[in-house]
Order: sequence, then C-alpha cells, then structure tokens
Amino acid sequence: MQTKQEILEKKLFCVPNISDLKDMLYKSANKFKNKFAFKIKDATGKIHGITYEKFKNDVEALGTAIAKLGLIGKSICVIGKNSYNWAVSYMASSILGTVVPLDKELHISDIVNFINVSESSAVIGDSKYISDISSANNDLVNKNLTLINMSESSKNTSNCLSFNSLITTGENLISNNDNTFESIKINPEDTHILLFTSGTTGSAKGVCLSHKNICSNIISIAKTVKVDTSVTVLSILPIHHTYECTIGFLLIIYGGGTITYCDGLRYIQKNIEEYKPSFILCVPLLLENVHTKIMKTMKKSLPEKYFSNDKHVLDNLPIFIRPIVKYKIKKSLGGKMKTFIVGAATLNPSIVDSFFKMGIRVLQGYGLTECSPLVAGNNDFFHKSDAVGMPIPNVEYKIYNPDEKGLGEIIVKGPNVMNEYFKDEEATKKAIIDGWFHTGDIGRIDEDGFLYITGRCKSVIVTKNGKNIYPEEIEYFLSENKFISEALVYGVDTSADTQVNAKLLPNMEAICEETNSLKPNDKQIEDVISNVVKEVNSRFPNYKHIKSFKILKDALEKTTTQKIKRYGNNLE
Repeated sequence: MQTKQEILEKKLFCVPNISDLKDMLYKSANKFKNKFAFKIKDATGKIHGITYEKFKNDVEALGTAIAKLGLIGKSICVIGKNSYNWAVSYMASSILGTVVPLDKELHISDIVNFINVSESSAVIGDSKYISDISSANNDLVNKNLTLINMSESSKNTSNCLSFNSLITTGENLISNNDNTFESIKINPEDTHILLFTSGTTGSAKGVCLSHKNICSNIISIAKTVKVDTSVTVLSILPIHHTYECTIGFLLIIYGGGTITYCDGLRYIQKNIEEYKPSFILCVPLLLENVHTKIMKTMKKSLPEKYFSNDKHVLDNLPIFIRPIVKYKIKKSLGGKMKTFIVGAATLNPSIVDSFFKMGIRVLQGYGLTECSPLVAGNNDFFHKSDAVGMPIPNVEYKIYNPDEKGLGEIIVKGPNVMNEYFKDEEATKKAIIDGWFHTGDIGRIDEDGFLYITGRCKSVIVTKNGKNIYPEEIEYFLSENKFISEALVYGVDTSADTQVNAKLLPNMEAICEETNSLKPNDKQIEDVISNVVKEVNSRFPNYKHIKSFKILKDALEKTTTQKIKRYGNNLE
C-alpha cells in the first residue's frame, strides 16, 4: 500500500524552475507583464496597481543607481514597514550584494549593533529609522554608511539620499544604455541574504541564506500549494521575517499573484474589505481572533438551539441554510477568502476543522529561518488539523534519538538549509552535523509522515531526577481553556527539586460570564484560574503539575511573529 508521501509525489503541481531571485524577477515580468504584482494606496488613500513590468523596472533602476554608489557586493540593511518600496529594496539589494532585513521593532541600539555586526555599507529604511540611525552616528563602525530614505515624501539631504531620486537616477542611466544591473551574474550558492534570529545582538545569530536556499523553498511550496494569478495576498506579518518574505512576497511574485499591504493590526478588517484577499499568512493568535469574531456573529444571528451540543454549529443547521451562512462568513472576509497559511506557534486543531467546515482552508506549516523557512506543511492534497504537515518536496526530516514515545529532536536536510551562521563556525558545526540541520525543536512523525511539534530543546524543564518536561505540552491545555488568554510555563529550581510554575493572563470576558459579574474581584478570578490549573494538572503525572502560578494583568511580551518570549521580562 502506498504511503501518502508516495501518493503526494505523483500529484505535485508542475511549476517552472528558477535559478535565483533575479531569474525569477525577469521570468515573472515577462510572463505576467501587465498584470498587477502589487495594489497599494497613495497619499490620498486611493488604491492603484503596479504591474510586474513596472516592479522589474523599479528594481533595475534602484539597483543601477545603488551600483553607481559603489555598493555592488556590499551588505545593505533594509528596515521599515511592509511596503512596495521595501519589496523593491530587498530585491535590488539581494541581487547586487547581501540584503540584511532588520526587525523594525528593535531598539535603536540593537539596530545599530546589527548594522555593525553585518558590516553593512548602506541602510535603506523608512524616515523614522533613517533619522534614528543618523542620530546614532557615533556608535556606527562605518562612518561612511550610505543612508537611503524610502518613505514616499523623502527628499535628498546632506546625509541621506531619497529612494525616489535614486529610481529616477537609475532610469536615466538605463535609458543611456547602462546595463550594470542587467549584466550581474549570481552564484546561487553564495550568501546573499543575512537574517538575524529573534533576540538582541547578544542572543541572535546571523543566518546566511543563498538564492538557491530561497528559490528551492519557493519551488517546493508551489508544487504542493497552488499559487497563481488568481491569488491576492494581504501582507500582515513583519516582512523582514523569512516566513512572510518567502511565502507572502517572493512566492506570490513567482506565481503571478497580487500583493497588498495591511495598514496596521487595527485595520485588518477594513483592509480585507478593501482588497478582498484570497490568501493570508498569519499566526495562530490572529486566526483565533478572526474565528472568535465569526462565532460571536453567528451566535447573535442564529437561534441558541443550534449551539446546544458538541457539534459544529454548521452541522446543526438545516442543510438548505448552511450555504447562506457560509456565504455570509466569506463575505465578512472580503468575499474571496480561500486559504489561511498558519505558522510560528501551536494552533488548536478545532479551529482548523471549524474553518474547513466554513469552506476556508487553514494550512499549518513548520519552518525556521535557517531553512528559508518552510520544512513541512499541510497542502492542497493532504492535511491533518493537529499536525504541521508533511515534508515539502526535496526536503527530508527525521527524529534524532527518539524516546519510547517517538519524541526527539527534529533534524532537517535539503537545499533550503542555510549556508552557515554568520562568522560563527562553532555554532554552525553544532547546528549542521553530517549534512543534517538540528532544529532544536522536539517532535514526532506519524505513519503517514506528518510532523507534530511538541516543544523546544532549549525550553525543556529537566527535573533533578532527570525527567524532561516540555512547557509547550502544558501550555497547550492551559491556552485551550476558555478562561485563559495567554500562558507561559517555566521551571524554578528549589532546594527539593525543579518545579513547574506558570504565568497566566485571564480571559476576563469569559470570567465575567462565569462569575456573572461585570467586574470580578481578585478572589473570584483566582478561584476560576485555580480550577483551570487543577483540571490541567489532572491530565499529567505529579512531576509535571503546576505547583505555583501568577495571574497577570498585562499581556506577555512577544516577538514580532507573536511568539511569547521565553526570556527577558516574561521570566523576571
């Protein structure tokens, strides 16, 4: 009997090959010439389209102008909000030299340190970051750092160049037969993308990726999830992160889709109505919020009897009403929504199943910056709501030193695996052993090849008698409870042993309903949370029990991909 993996290999979509991102840019511009690659807003809020040909021309123009500044082969940082100019800057910089996408949420001291560590010769950024970097000139190693302001209203100044003026300069050079950019040859295996992992300069590693890494990932994803000219994506997650950059930007350009940009988290619903996306990349927290709003709307508009058992509300509705409800749900999401791609953290399988019943696919995936990023994903052919998916084509994974339950560290091999950690030979040797990248994530693989993530090696709590406790396992059941909004489980050493503690953010709306009070007092809140902890503890052996917990008033600190930080203030 054939495995699902073997069946999948026969079903894969036939997609074009690309050798590097420049090759991809030119092929897409030729194939989709007058189709809109982007839809963006101008200063007045009016939406207008930018064709594939225009995108290619702008990348060529910026690249030509930057080349004349002596930046061929140099590292160039790009920092700012998700935008068309960011996309142009990334593409031009990654072709000319090495692009260094920076997290715009970093403190200016960390931004400056990353500029120094990456030995960058230029920074392309929004006005705010260019101004901050300029003010921190004394801390910069490169005193001749070229600053380029990519905000639309920027002008050339004594210490900063305007993005738009460089585009004009490049256009003039090209019209006078300057073919510097067009003639650039790329070695697909050389490092051209330098990404810093989560954390400050003290804890972050520089991940060195090549065009081959990124392009292999694009091709593998496209073989299992159809991305074509019918796709419109609303870009929400930070674009400096390889998850959004590879899948929400580069993959879309490869497939001929259209990219739109969210104006901010407060405007997601408004932007969905404006752009009518069919495809959104998100993290579980965002999807859970969307699902909660949908369910609340249904409860207001449908009789209570349809919510009276464990079945999904749509299964309880009369058959002739179901299409009407599904239509209204889709309409609330712009009318064309087909697929949510979800990653970065654990997602409740019931939410995945719920969206599928509504006629909207939720495809979970698993990846890391070091893997460009995708390693596994649910796809157009096979999915399991509680798994992060199957290995994407040309990528292998296995469990290293599995225990009796099949749990162990996930290790990965494939053309998507990074070249190395930037100037850190020791860390590279520890991470890549005999061609296998050691992810640091704990998981298991089922008989169909589907991958399940259960924790992190580094977050594991080890008791004094050698028992391993994976915090994520306990956090899953805490967060699944309606009375808990956020949970962080961690170990605390005592004279007797290492015990499990937790920080818990209550869901006050649910607690208000439970206590029948508009403003429950501390004792009422603690009683509800205590019962939750007792119920979760009952699922585990004694050594995994939460011995102490703290009830939070404010949300836990998170990374830009909305993962709860396991360091810093959260553990103080």
